[in-house]
Amino acid sequence: MPITIDDVRRAGSAISGSVLGTPLLASRTLSNLTGATVSFKFENLQFTGSFKERGALNRLLALTEAERRAGVIAASAGNHAQAVAYHAQRLGVPAVIVMPRFTPTVKVEHTQEHGAEVVLHGEVFDDARQHAQGIAEARGLVWIDPYDDAAVMAGQGTVALEMLVADPTLDTLVVPVGGGGLIAGIAVAAAAVAPKVQVIGVQTTRFPSIYAAVRGLPATWGGSTIAEGIAVKRPGTLTVPIIREHVRDILLVDEREIEHAILLLLNVEKTVVEGAGAAGLAAILAHPDRFRGRRVGVVLSGGNIDPLVLAGIVERGLVRAGRLTRLTVELADRPGALAQLTAALSELGANIQEIVHQRTFSSLPVQVVPVEVVLETRGAEHAQAIIDHLQQLGMSAHHRRG
Repeated sequence: MPITIDDVRRAGSAISGSVLGTPLLASRTLSNLTGATVSFKFENLQFTGSFKERGALNRLLALTEAERRAGVIAASAGNHAQAVAYHAQRLGVPAVIVMPRFTPTVKVEHTQEHGAEVVLHGEVFDDARQHAQGIAEARGLVWIDPYDDAAVMAGQGTVALEMLVADPTLDTLVVPVGGGGLIAGIAVAAAAVAPKVQVIGVQTTRFPSIYAAVRGLPATWGGSTIAEGIAVKRPGTLTVPIIREHVRDILLVDEREIEHAILLLLNVEKTVVEGAGAAGLAAILAHPDRFRGRRVGVVLSGGNIDPLVLAGIVERGLVRAGRLTRLTVELADRPGALAQLTAALSELGANIQEIVHQRTFSSLPVQVVPVEVVLETRGAEHAQAIIDHLQQLGMSAHHRRG
């Protein structure tokens, strides 16, 4: 076994005072919704926005003086990058970070702000990793692995120690999984401190690398994912054996389930998480029978989401909830028809966000004008009531899809 509970405890002492001991807080609303007693570990409140600070700092503290002078290099989709850059800067260690080209801008900018040299390369993390290892060899830099490293895993395991001290009644820990460093460290710590606790991992359906590895299945990958922080094709050689031994199960969630979890955490807990950070809640919502009646601790692993992505998720969520709806209304092409429509919408309490009066590009008879209108409503029932009322007024109205 590459790490033990003593390694995790030593890591806890080493990083104490330099990494935030984040709160573990119960959610009454989401507990009622899921049928489980759900508590969240707010690792998104770390200074760089994720749990990665724990393992990165523990690894950096293990450098020799010669290695500190030479400098370090890491590859990351963002969170490990920021963690290494920030703590390397604090310790006076030069750092180079290689990130995939499509890493969210917010993560790239924050990494640069921490003084690191940033290189953008490749489509996904594994491309960046290969490039970074080539640079490390060419420039004599020390490689800081994001997950497949004993010191990194030990640092991440301190999350479990804090959770089980804060609430010894927890019987399940739900952890997002990329390369497996976080869940491996947590699993080792939990097995030693509270062996009856079940550790459950969560991956996306688009990047199920460890899900496949522990089942002996060939892994397949497809497309981009909102959870880029756990979009890892090649799991760790050190992490997989630990996961096989100590992790009860790996569950899969899809993109829409993650989006829904992000919105729930924003609306209910008033906290911002990235896709990977929301994966744990997504799993509880997607697999309710697996967690009902249990006392579940969920790691909100990070909060570094691109504001534009978050805005898109919020808008899509409003559409799905019926709070934002797009209608096509067919009006008679005569004076006052558009004014009649807007007056009716006002009377019904709908707020017009956008309106397009299309006279030319239409297949309708020339005497009829289609009007597309985007409305803020109180929900799906209100939207349907608006359609019904407009039709009673003689206006053909229907939802516009796509």
